[in-house]
Amino acid sequence: MKKILTICAALFVAASAFAQTKTGYVNTTELIQLQPAMDTVRTQLESAQKETYETYQAMIEEYQTKATTFQQKQASWTPAIKESKQKELNEIGNRIQEFEQSANQDLQQMQQVLQAPIYQKVNEEIQKLAKAKGLAMVFDIASATVLYIDPAQSIDLTPELRTILGIPEGRTLQSLQEELQAKAAAQQQ
Repeated sequence: MKKILTICAALFVAASAFAQTKTGYVNTTELIQLQPAMDTVRTQLESAQKETYETYQAMIEEYQTKATTFQQKQASWTPAIKESKQKELNEIGNRIQEFEQSANQDLQQMQQVLQAPIYQKVNEEIQKLAKAKGLAMVFDIASATVLYIDPAQSIDLTPELRTILGIPEGRTLQSLQEELQAKAAAQQQ
């Protein structure tokens, strides 16, 4: 009986403590994507992607030119020349595949390296603000791990963190998407 009372008392204390726990939530996607530093990262990545694409296109053009020449002249070549030209085409094809794989890996690694300081800064600011507000937990609503948030019983840290991180007041994920679409459309013209 004494054990049951002790367990009940412990559960009551734990439930009371949890009920008093202050929580907050934040949208990290918004904080990361709207930061001015991310504009610089996007510009650097776009530049690297453009250079990679241009190099890739030059390799494809070289392959196509040599393949066309092969198709047109193979009937007049000796078997040794034909074999040599076929081998050359295969080597170019292999170089293209290797370039494509390594370029994709390089671009992904570049993205991670460029974004790492931004992610770190956001996480540090979230922790500082949460400690300053006396919060026990902060949930990221962007990761969809929280199924329910009652805004009346929790604190949205996103607006304050937007100010701390230097995100302009009127900038939203929707306006960012429109900016990126307009930029892409301008580049296609």
